[in-house]
Order: sequence, then C-alpha cells, then structure tokens
Amino acid sequence: MTPSNRLVLGVALAAAIAGAAASVYWSNTSRPGESPTHPPAPALQIGQPMPALVLHDLAGNAVDLRTRFQGRPLLINAWASWCAPCVEEMPALQALAQSQGERGVQVLGLALDTPDAVRAFLERVPVNYPIVLETPSANDASVRLGNSRGVLPYSVLIGADGRILKQKLGPFRADELSEWIER
Repeated sequence: MTPSNRLVLGVALAAAIAGAAASVYWSNTSRPGESPTHPPAPALQIGQPMPALVLHDLAGNAVDLRTRFQGRPLLINAWASWCAPCVEEMPALQALAQSQGERGVQVLGLALDTPDAVRAFLERVPVNYPIVLETPSANDASVRLGNSRGVLPYSVLIGADGRILKQKLGPFRADELSEWIER
C-alpha cells in the first residue's frame, strides 16, 4: 500500500469514527420540545382515546383539542409547508371541511412548522379550517397520535367519542378522502 493510499484510508477511518460518535451523541440528545428525562410517548393505536393535547393556533392561543373538538368526528392532518404531498392534498381537505356542515367531520391542520412559514404558506394556499402548530420532535403531537414513523402527511380520524378510528401515513388521493371518512 502506498503512503498516499494509507493517508486516504486513515482519513476515511477517522471520518467514519467521527460520524459514528456524532450519531451516538445526537441520538442521546433531546430536541426542542422534548424533556431529556422523559422518553417519547408510545404511539396510539386504533381504538385508544385521543391523548390530551394543548397546542397553539397562529394567534398564539392555546387550543385544548379534546375540549374544542369534542362531540363530533375530527380529522387531524399533520403537515408542513415544505412537504409537497401535504400541499397537494390541502385542496381536498379544504373541500371536505366546507362540505361537512355543523354536524359532520371537523378538519384540523396540525402544522409541524414555524409560525412564519405557516402564515406565508396560508397566504398562497388559504384554508378555512383551524390550524394549530407544533415543533417537530420525536415526541410531537403527530407521534403521540400514532405517527411512529414521522412521515408527512399523516392523518388520524378521531370518533365523536374521542377514540382513534383510523390512521393514514402519506397523502390522500383526490378520490380517497370522502371514502376514508365514511367507512
């Protein structure tokens, strides 16, 4: 082995060790919104009650999801302004929200994003259903609602009794949303 090959091999080995050390460090470091002494909450399954979630709307007001949306089914859609599939399905969610009336399924957007990014997005793509904000983390509201893989968009249907009826990873097709809430 030539000296230059040994040097390249040594640098590659040092980089691999540094990468492994960084991975261990970051996997054991808490993220914004997480408590280092509390492990992530277990993801909920179908049939379990919705957890107590108090999030903030764009005006900064606290919204207790169980209290605010009780008594009617609730479709919670976790999304972000940078998520192309999330953006594509928003017109269908808007149409659903408008079609449900006073007794139908309520729609709630759960933005895993910054307030400024959400405001800028909603100026371009307005929706009239409520939006709440959450900081993405290993224990954010979407994870606590069953999104164990952290994939966006993620939707969960909560029954009028407050129990999880359905969960969906990924976007809805244009023709799928109405069928999904009716089944």
